[in-house]
Amino acid sequence: MSRLAHITGRAHPLWIAYILHRLSGLALALFLPLHFWVLAMAMTDPSRLDGFLKMNDATVIKLAEFVLVFLLALHMFGGLRLMAMEWLPWTPPQKTIAATAVAASFLIATLFFLQAL
Repeated sequence: MSRLAHITGRAHPLWIAYILHRLSGLALALFLPLHFWVLAMAMTDPSRLDGFLKMNDATVIKLAEFVLVFLLALHMFGGLRLMAMEWLPWTPPQKTIAATAVAASFLIATLFFLQAL
């Protein structure tokens, strides 16, 4: 029987943590081809890369980077939460760990965003 079998509704915090982890992983997987495309530009057409990188000064790009860093941190902390649930000999308080993962992700993304400004 699954550990999530006792969750009865979709509004349950652990179900939301599950969905956030899945969606953040999907978003990061969709981002990777774009990232590799930009890296390929660095090797094939440096002037085009320079033009692409000048867009990073736009506020909307900085907000997109904030979202990207938030998703990356959220996925990382969500994965650590799942590993703790699977590997620790005792069951940690899952709701607290999930809330801490979201809070830590937001803090990391905010610090990144403030540094980018």
